[in-house]
Amino acid sequence: MQVWPGQPYPLGATYDGVGTNFAVFSESADRIELCLLGPDGTEQAVELRETDAFVRHAYLPGIQPGQRYGFRVHGPYDPARGRRHNSAKLLLDPYAKAMSGTIDWDESVYGYHFGAPERRNDLDSGPHTMHSVVINPYFDWGNDRPPRTDYHRSVIYEAHVKGLTRHHPGIPEEIRGSYAALAHPALIEHLATLGVTAIELMPVHQFVRDHRLRDLGLSNYWGYNTIGFFAPHGSFSSLGDRGQQVQEFKSMVKALHAAGIEVILDVVYNHTAEGNHLGPTLSMRGLDNASYYRLAADRRYYMDTTGTGNSLLMRSPHVLQLIMDSLRYWVTEMHVDGFRFDLAATLARQFHEVDRLSSFFDLVQQDPVVSQTKLIAEPWDVGEGGYQVGNFPPLWTEWNGKYRDTVRDLWRGENATLAEFGSRLTGSSDLYQHDGRRPIASINFVTCHDGFTLRDLVSYNDKHNEANGEQNRDGESFNRSWNCGAEGPTRDPQVLALRGRQQRNFIATLLLSQGVPMLSHGDELGRTQLGNNNAYCQDNELSWVDWEGGDTDLLEFTRGMVWLRRNHPVFRRRRFFRGRPVATAQDELTDIAWFTPGGGEMTEQDWSTSYAKSLTVFLNGAAISEPDRRGGRITDDSFLLMFNAHSEALQFTVPKDHGEQWQVVVDTTLATLPTPGSGVRVRQGESLRLADRSLLVLQRPA
Repeated sequence: MQVWPGQPYPLGATYDGVGTNFAVFSESADRIELCLLGPDGTEQAVELRETDAFVRHAYLPGIQPGQRYGFRVHGPYDPARGRRHNSAKLLLDPYAKAMSGTIDWDESVYGYHFGAPERRNDLDSGPHTMHSVVINPYFDWGNDRPPRTDYHRSVIYEAHVKGLTRHHPGIPEEIRGSYAALAHPALIEHLATLGVTAIELMPVHQFVRDHRLRDLGLSNYWGYNTIGFFAPHGSFSSLGDRGQQVQEFKSMVKALHAAGIEVILDVVYNHTAEGNHLGPTLSMRGLDNASYYRLAADRRYYMDTTGTGNSLLMRSPHVLQLIMDSLRYWVTEMHVDGFRFDLAATLARQFHEVDRLSSFFDLVQQDPVVSQTKLIAEPWDVGEGGYQVGNFPPLWTEWNGKYRDTVRDLWRGENATLAEFGSRLTGSSDLYQHDGRRPIASINFVTCHDGFTLRDLVSYNDKHNEANGEQNRDGESFNRSWNCGAEGPTRDPQVLALRGRQQRNFIATLLLSQGVPMLSHGDELGRTQLGNNNAYCQDNELSWVDWEGGDTDLLEFTRGMVWLRRNHPVFRRRRFFRGRPVATAQDELTDIAWFTPGGGEMTEQDWSTSYAKSLTVFLNGAAISEPDRRGGRITDDSFLLMFNAHSEALQFTVPKDHGEQWQVVVDTTLATLPTPGSGVRVRQGESLRLADRSLLVLQRPA
């Protein structure tokens, strides 16, 4: 075999049409062998002799896409000094664009012997682990263009590749659960008619099924256990895992873009599947443990701010390069439109504290590619000081956990001030205005993959996670949920009616709020997990969307609310409300006004009364302060939002001097929205009776 010197960049395996360049970083290794795997699993070793700035590299003519490979690293094994090299372990390339096979959790994939963690394990892991794959980078993108949907026009749909598509009756059986299924016209039609502008995919980076879950007969369904930051997860491919997953993923993105739908990836750069000191040796641990991971003072152990066993060393230039190279790759080569960063506070930890000006944020800010995508933070981790809602840099948007908590508390009847709810409804200016951010900084959600589904939120007081094998100890115990009078399934018509109304209340509130709404897949169909609020390991019917048994009325209601929002800019303002008249408006009314159910303006006492759960909000469509893209004035109809989260029906009076005639366009006591023009008409000063725990929206034409 010919071996040429090659180049130190780019890292990974790069096929150029003639051969493949291999490059891998390790500062602490003495020697690195590239191992090429034959069809029968035999290895051909090539030593990487060329070294530049701790990058070993070589170019091999004739090596084609589909070639499986790994690395064997020779060097010190001294856990007390943070060194864990062991040439008996066949290691994955951190820059591999595809990975093949699975890990069977044989003892050989560990660096120590079971029952004797202090004793080095020299068993060969090659036959028992995954392998890196050389890919063909060429793809016909045609006229693919990123939709570049403005945040204020966005409706995000969080989804799992398999869970969303596994039971869809309109998708051929042989491709269900795959990237190809997401690209199928039946699925795209559902997203398009729902009004979704972006699909936020739960992890699709190559992840690992945990050893513990394997032993329990369970799976890592959610995928927050990454081992490959460049590789699409192989089991989501309907074509194969020798590079076909890359082509299939690109085809999916191309199809979604053609429908005007952006693709956002939920990415896990805070830890890897190698876990703590008792975890397997799969990749980075064996390449250069101390350069990739945050080690404790006793360097046998790992710092863990993620609750998963390890945390990447964010002050290491090589880790930062890995993450930035990965992000750029997914944008430039895979054409994705943005990222949601799991446990993003961990990315800001250079030493111990969360520093909003850490090196990672500096790199993102100045990067001409990554900085122009949608960047969404899950602004917390499990470490000390890790709850950082409102504290991310101006370029970022955030999952607004305070929005979720406040809205849940309001509709379940928990005592909370209306002032808190008012702030969340109007874009959370208390969190985002101080550093120049706008309402779009708030990604609003009521439910997501982590926790109860929307239907379970109104059906269970307590979690029911027994199927996870942890005696119901896992998952959040405080869910701000309410079962509406019965725990779990029931035939009580009053309980069922209230649950339906509560689901509509949550969906309507979400889509009437300033900021960016995010729906969780299947909530529009009334998906249930039977009270399991931590279904991370349930790769089965419990987690998959039941399309044929879905609530079609709730689907129609959700569609109607999404399109009401999309058709009316007053619900998706780009600037915060001022609470005063706008000079360009045709009237002298304020852009927003707040009223008691009796129609009087809210007083300071009304705002601070903890037992108050009802109010009316006036949104002035003639007082939108921001211009359109060409500098023109934006005008819209005006709306009254009447919230009655009280346990009893109340009379609401239409405020005077804010419009003479109004028509009801949303009533959450009804299973679906009124047909256009059929809603009840009322005049100023007249009263409407709002049922307990219900919401009305009244519209006045401009």
